[in-house]
Amino acid sequence: MTVPPGGSPPEHPVPNVGIPEQLARRMSMAEQHEYLRARLSRRALVTAGAFAGAGLLAGCTGEDSASPARTTSSPVTHPATGRVPGSVVAPFGRHLAFGADPKTQMRISWQVPFAVKKPYVRVGSKPWDLSRRIDAEVRDLTTPSLSKKLPAVEQYYLHAALDGLKPGTTYYYGVGHEGFDPTSAERLSTTGSFRTAPARPEQFVFTAFGDQGVSYDALANDQVILGQNPSFHLHAGDICYADTTGHGKDSDTYDARVWDQFLAQTESVAKSVPWMVTTGNHDMEAWYSPDGYGGQAARWSLPDNGFDPKKSPGVYSFTYGNVGIVALDANDVSYEIPANLGYSDGKQSEWLDKRLGELRKSVDFIVVFFHHCMYSTSTHASDGGLRDAWLPLFTKHQVDLVINGHNHVYERTDAIKGGEVGKRVPVGASTDPTRDGTVYVTAGGAGKELYGFPDGVKDSYEGKVNDRESVDSFRWTKGKSESPETVEWSRVRYTGFSFLAIEAETGSSAKLKVSALAQNGGRVDYFEVRRGS
Repeated sequence: MTVPPGGSPPEHPVPNVGIPEQLARRMSMAEQHEYLRARLSRRALVTAGAFAGAGLLAGCTGEDSASPARTTSSPVTHPATGRVPGSVVAPFGRHLAFGADPKTQMRISWQVPFAVKKPYVRVGSKPWDLSRRIDAEVRDLTTPSLSKKLPAVEQYYLHAALDGLKPGTTYYYGVGHEGFDPTSAERLSTTGSFRTAPARPEQFVFTAFGDQGVSYDALANDQVILGQNPSFHLHAGDICYADTTGHGKDSDTYDARVWDQFLAQTESVAKSVPWMVTTGNHDMEAWYSPDGYGGQAARWSLPDNGFDPKKSPGVYSFTYGNVGIVALDANDVSYEIPANLGYSDGKQSEWLDKRLGELRKSVDFIVVFFHHCMYSTSTHASDGGLRDAWLPLFTKHQVDLVINGHNHVYERTDAIKGGEVGKRVPVGASTDPTRDGTVYVTAGGAGKELYGFPDGVKDSYEGKVNDRESVDSFRWTKGKSESPETVEWSRVRYTGFSFLAIEAETGSSAKLKVSALAQNGGRVDYFEVRRGS
């Protein structure tokens, strides 16, 4: 039995053999089938992931984005107990994130379609021995009906903090709640594993992109990323596009159920690879809080060491091996999309200056990622607000690599020092940030509709690099105005779906080997970062 497009129940009368009438009216046919199987076999075979998968398929094919796992304003209640039995509510959308110390801290997050009692995580060093039990926090999120086509939505996000872990160790875990034990035979699909950062720096790989959304292309990128065996993944914002407008205003169109689809889509990777996100303009969901970040705070557990974790959950840092990672909220300084311009009153930039100084003394490389582009020639071009606020700091602290999204392309600059080209960096070249400056990469080809480049500029489709020394573009200035500029720093361009894979090497020959990979796994671009070479 398949779900109609959009996950809506069929128009004909709903058969309710063995199902209370109130419950049947709120279930899709697929949900009824699973419910009856559970009732008849006395085993909990209902999987919220399957529900979300059906909605995911509808979303990927351009149908209504409603996920059948979430179509009502409140949980369906059992007529006898007043709630859905925990045995028929299965977790989905598992995603990991580091705490402030990746060697000893991991955060496990997931979602359930209905309210549950006593959620928890079981953890152990062996897959057959998940003896340690840790209670989880419930963060429920209510979204009102924002249009005649959208219902009010109640979502339930669960989070467990794991501290005191051993460095360089693989752990196994299972998520559950009262009535749903992940260690029982029929629940093993809800178990996963992760590995903490090593005690001492060693060679590793991490990946990055921005602007993902829910689509077959987004899912395909996830699977290629999984094949890189990354230690973690950086998501540079515009995560799922539940807000399709992206202006950060109360009038923006928004469908909270798209998050159900996204988390189901991403689970195959994020259940084992820490998924470190920051905030894009489409992630400002204005109705949740004055700055629009209540939704992000409900859905993600990220390091709490930024300038104000409650105010801006997408600002934080962590160190993995010999690389320091800094996540920033570009909405705070954007001239193009000024909904949250200046909301931190300069505190984010003050924190950034201090944090970069600390990291420069303790790691080989510093990688900064945020959403809007400092340097790009595609649709949104460059944001002068970011240059005004952060370019002096990146120059001062010799940041090694900056990763952005926002423009749905791949574009990579030469090394830029103090706003000028410090060194040309063709494909395969090496650059030294202590002498040449910083390379800026736009990695916005994660899955959403792709953009192009200015008229007359051929892209590097299928990996054929088109070098053009002079490109006419523009940058956003104060007052949301466009200022034309002719740039010479745009070195590599590609309009296919893609992502970054970055290999960090340690020791006397420490370097970052940066590759841009297409959706088919082929390499589009490659360069190296070596300090003091």
